[in-house]
Order: sequence, then C-alpha cells, then structure tokens
Amino acid sequence: MLMDFLGNISTALWGYILIAVLLGVGLYFTVITRFIQFRLFGEMFRVLFEKESIKNDGRGTSAFQSFTISTASRVGTGNLGGVALAVSVGGPGAVFWMWIIALLGSATSFVESTLAQVYKVKDEEGYRGGPAYYMEKGLNNRKLGVAFAIIITFTYGLVFSAVQSNTIRLAFEESFSVNKVLIGAVLVIGAAAVIFGGIQRIAKVTQIFIPVMAILYLILAGYVLITNIGAIPDMFVLIFKNAFGIEEVAGGAFGAAILNGIKRGLFSNEAGMGSAPNAAAAAEVSHPAKQGLIQTLGVFVDTILICSATAFIIISSGDPASYMNQENAVGIQITQQAFETHIGSWANTFVAIAILFFAFSSIIGNYYYGETNMQFIKNSPKRIFWYRLAALAMVFFGAMAKLDLVWLLADITMGIMALINLYAIVRLSGVAKEVLLDYRSDRKKEHKTKFSKDQIKNKEGISLWE
Repeated sequence: MLMDFLGNISTALWGYILIAVLLGVGLYFTVITRFIQFRLFGEMFRVLFEKESIKNDGRGTSAFQSFTISTASRVGTGNLGGVALAVSVGGPGAVFWMWIIALLGSATSFVESTLAQVYKVKDEEGYRGGPAYYMEKGLNNRKLGVAFAIIITFTYGLVFSAVQSNTIRLAFEESFSVNKVLIGAVLVIGAAAVIFGGIQRIAKVTQIFIPVMAILYLILAGYVLITNIGAIPDMFVLIFKNAFGIEEVAGGAFGAAILNGIKRGLFSNEAGMGSAPNAAAAAEVSHPAKQGLIQTLGVFVDTILICSATAFIIISSGDPASYMNQENAVGIQITQQAFETHIGSWANTFVAIAILFFAFSSIIGNYYYGETNMQFIKNSPKRIFWYRLAALAMVFFGAMAKLDLVWLLADITMGIMALINLYAIVRLSGVAKEVLLDYRSDRKKEHKTKFSKDQIKNKEGISLWE
C-alpha cells in the first residue's frame, strides 16, 4: 500500500511535470547565458586551477574545496548504482537523456551557484548560503526559503544519506558477503568522526577522496573501453536508436528511456536541485561567476565523464537482456557484474571499494547541505547536535532498508526540492545574467576579476560584495 502510494506520487512528478520543467528551464538558461556551458568550457578549467581557487586563507573554503564538496555529493551512487538502474529499467536510450539533462542542466547549475555566491552571508567558519538564502534575500520571501531549507535538510541529510549507505551495503554484500549490521555500524562511526568536526574537516576529507577515486575509476573504465574500442560505435548507435524509440531493446520503452535517463541524470549531477549552491556559497572567490563556472564543470565531470563510462561498461558487457530487468541484481550489483565480465572477479572488489569512498564522501557532502540549511532556519547548536544524530541514524537505516523504498523517497523529495529551486532561480535569472556580463567585461579589460555589488542594477538583498 505505501509503496503504491509513493509510486503514484513519483510517477506524477517525473512523468508529467519535472521532465518538461527541467528541459524548459535548462534551455532558457542556455539561451540567456549564450550557451555558456560550451562557450566558456576552457575558462572553467582555468578558474578551477588558478592560484586563487586552490589556496585557503582561512576565511572560508577555497574554490577548489567547494568544488570537491559539491562533487562529493554528486559523485556517488548516482554514477554507479543510479546509472545501472536507469539502463536496466529504461534501456540504453536512457544514457542519451542523461546527456541531454546534463548539457542543458549545466547552464542551470551556473545560474544557481552564481546566485548562491551573490547572496551568501558570513558566519564563524567563513561563508554560507544557497537557495534558502537567495529566496530570502533576492526574492524577499523567507517563508519560501524556510520551506526549501526543511525539504533539503530532509532530502540530503537524511534520505540521500540512506541511499548512499544502501548502495555501499549492496556492493559489499556482492563482493564480500559482509553482514549489513556491521556495514551500517562502520559507516556511522566513520561519518560521525567527520561531521562532528565541522565544515573544515568535511572540506579536507572530500578534497582527498574525490579526485583520487574519480581518477582511479576513470582509469579502470578507460581500460575497459579501450579493450572494447571496436564495440563503441555500435554502442552509440544502440543508445540513439533506443533513445528515440526507433529500436526497442528488451522491453525498454521510449517513455521509460526518457523518464529514467532524466531522473537518474538529475540524481547524479543535481543541476537545478539547489544542492550544489550550498557548497558553492562557502567558497572565497573574487567574483561570483567564478564559482558558477566551477560548478558547471562539476556537471560535466559527473555525467559526461563518470556516468557515461559506467553506462558504456554496462552496455558493452553483453546482450541488453543480460543487464535489463534482472530479478536477482539491483543497482550497483549490475555495475559490479559488468566490470567482472570485462576484467575479472577482482574488478568486482574494486567497484565495491570505489563505491565505499564515493558514497561515503557523498554522505559527508549531503550532511553539510543539511547543516547549512538548519542554520538558516535557526542557528542553534542544540538543534545541530540532534540533526547530526538523526543523519547518522538514517545512514544506519539505509544499510538495513530495501532499495525500492529508499529510492522512491529520494525521487519524491528530490522532485519537490527541484521545483521550488527552479522557480526561484528563474525569478532571479536577471541577476545571474548581470553578474556574468560583469565577469566577461572584467576579463576582457584587465584579465582579472573583482566584483562589487555596485556594478549591477539588481543589488537589493546583497549583504556582502561591497
């Protein structure tokens, strides 16, 4: 009964509303920023690795640390387990729709992360901000900000953390047959050691875990693809045919490809959901657009690189019937079996370890999003303490729960959160456009950028950037 009720809500959100809204808003932002995700692609790398982005002067997180915190939340179960779910349910065509939502969504990511920088506030650890803050300051609507803060705290700090621990448990059951109670207990202890240390400890952990594991994963995935290079053209043909319903594969319908590709693509890259802006706001940068560009790059890294690598490995592992609609393997286990097919049994173990690092860092990043929004509602140390305990309890719950229930809860709360955030950033898109034009003007004149709120017309509600 409960599963049916939640399933109906999820279907209504994703089958009729969010697909149109996400694609429409992404296209709108792509046009008003003049295709920023393609036009300034090289600039994103320059900004990420410039000296200012890497150094940390103690006033907040560095731009690079902010990038790793948001990437820690992005790169996790969505890239390995979520992609497997999308392909197994929606067919190879789901990959195409993941690409589309990433390419359009990267413009959305620029807008929301830039706005987070514009409307950020100062606190004892540096800076904090995000959708709740730009709703209150930019839209002058604290009630909407509080509503968003409540939903993202529940979604990220609680539900998504359960998704991550659930995937870790499945991966370790597949490789080591480890007891799930033990897995849950270890994850709780590890997460507690980090989240009770505050944002600086979170930043330090994620900036080590994420680059190393992402590079190792891509190296292994690259090896698999190179050894199967002859099959890559056929994979592209299969993906495009299935994406448009030209060739249905193993029961993967046209609608299922779109639905699962967009749903899992959004879960993975989070563009437009209002999550990454919380990390983007914490960075110390000379211009808000810099962090917008860095977070745009994060969407490419997440979906175009890591998700695509996972999808290709699964699709090339055999006939579509071998990875679609499996009864005895779900999510991450499909990915593990695909790697094992290509490389051998040791790859199964590698994926389990990779998902441990990816998903554990996601738990940490997710927790931070919840904490910064708890502070927005009311900055109470006592509430933060109880919230930390609740987050740890959900980590343990996720290791015990069934996959279907956890993913359904994630889909529903993610959808509601995205709708509220998309409404806000469309309303504030004029501010983001002004900031981008100011950044481009500075770069053309002096090759250096220094932002002041007096340089734009829409400066109401901006408390910093004198």
